[in-house]
Amino acid sequence: MPAMDAFDWFLFSLSRAFCSPLGVFVQMQGCLICLILALGWACAAYVRNREIQRMKDSMRRGNSLAFLFHDINELEHSNQLNMPRVSVVMPLKGFGEHNLHNWRSQITSLYGGPVEFLFVVESTEDPAYHAVSLLISDFKDEIDAKVVVAGLSTTCSQKIHNQLVGVEKMHKETKYVLFLDDDVRLHPGSIGALTAEMEKNPDIFIQTGYPLDLPSGSLGSYCIYEYHMPCSMGFATGGKTFFLWGGCMMMHADDFRLDRHGVVSALQDGGYSDDMTLAAIAGAHKRLITSPPVAVFPHPLASDLTFPRYWNYLRKQTFVLESYASKVNWMMNRALFSSHCYLSWGFVAPYVMSMIHITAALRMYIKGYSLEETTLTSGGLLLVSCLAICTAIELLSMWNLTRIEVQLCNMLSPEAPQLSLASYNWCLVFIAMLVDNFLYPVSAFRSHFSQSINWSGIRYHLQNGKIRKIERSKDMGPVFTDLGGKHLYGKKGAPPKLSFLGSLARSMAQWRQPKKYDV
Repeated sequence: MPAMDAFDWFLFSLSRAFCSPLGVFVQMQGCLICLILALGWACAAYVRNREIQRMKDSMRRGNSLAFLFHDINELEHSNQLNMPRVSVVMPLKGFGEHNLHNWRSQITSLYGGPVEFLFVVESTEDPAYHAVSLLISDFKDEIDAKVVVAGLSTTCSQKIHNQLVGVEKMHKETKYVLFLDDDVRLHPGSIGALTAEMEKNPDIFIQTGYPLDLPSGSLGSYCIYEYHMPCSMGFATGGKTFFLWGGCMMMHADDFRLDRHGVVSALQDGGYSDDMTLAAIAGAHKRLITSPPVAVFPHPLASDLTFPRYWNYLRKQTFVLESYASKVNWMMNRALFSSHCYLSWGFVAPYVMSMIHITAALRMYIKGYSLEETTLTSGGLLLVSCLAICTAIELLSMWNLTRIEVQLCNMLSPEAPQLSLASYNWCLVFIAMLVDNFLYPVSAFRSHFSQSINWSGIRYHLQNGKIRKIERSKDMGPVFTDLGGKHLYGKKGAPPKLSFLGSLARSMAQWRQPKKYDV
């Protein structure tokens, strides 16, 4: 038998230590986390699939427009005339490859009631100003849409400032206001479905939805997909939820007009995150948040989404936990901070241990060490096998939920290019799971100790959970946003260059849809 060198001795000792009660606990905890995630995704898949079956049943009964209403009688003219007015407020920042398709999907909604679209930009320097102005002019008098210039925020984040300015400009008879991010790709019946739920249950405070990420192929895009997937469980309840996504929020317009529960003042007074602030208000006043099963929206990620852009996005997400509206909200955020960090590294650690077990076993086999000499037991490989099985179950459950959500999105948008699972690389998904869960605590601790964040060239400084200082400079931040790869800067008052207009026209032609629908 060959003599054991120092490296092998250390490796085998480490492998044996990982078979101690504490090491076994850590590795079995990783298996348990995998199984809990798998169960959560299975429940979410059940809720989404139940909606698919309802639509199929409606279509079998002769309703070819089941993607709008399960009951075709709801499409009668008398019912459509009685639908309430909705104002759609979209805070914009920059212009990228997917924006035109997203905006077009929003303004070509098949909602039968009166609806207006308010695109809110910081200034005319924003490239989004010219792009959306051209899009609106293409529809002319067919829709009620306009661009609102909000100016610079001074007491809250620019997004919240844009939202509140949009609310000030909405129609006086608006009953519901729908806040949408510019990376939300709506289905034709989305506004109608959200409004119908609000009409059925007046106790609903906020209705929300969630994105289905479409990775572009880079590791960064898969990290974004993996980051969002665990949260998707909380939005696939088919009803009451405690979660809120700022990309899609429908609320009562009077809550803003009357500043009910202090929604306006809480957002305006140092608000950094719209959804976290409103979720805190809902919790404090025991108000209802719901998420209907049809509220899942395709979210294509930028084709050039680099890993540094993913890291910037993760930094912004973890920084949200540093903002709070009350003492209770602060305690909830600390609990989320602690539990997420613990579970993230608790998820990664078993895989590190498994690599040690596998490497030790291979070294023993290749170098011909005897089992007695290495004191390596079969316990380590048994733990590796358990983790491998649990990981396979987890990935299968994630795949199944994604498959069902892709199918649901295709049914809800039958006129759009069909989505497919064929582009998903599940090896990269697994790698992204490890990378994202390893980096989350790193980002969270950095956010905690820095208390400042650079968001699209604007640096926000927090004090006692609220924004107390805002610094602006084009030299401070990137020229692209993280997920959409949008250009953030343009020339004040100047029209886009000819090449930009040409690209814009080609994109609009590619995604052109009928401007009028006969229902």
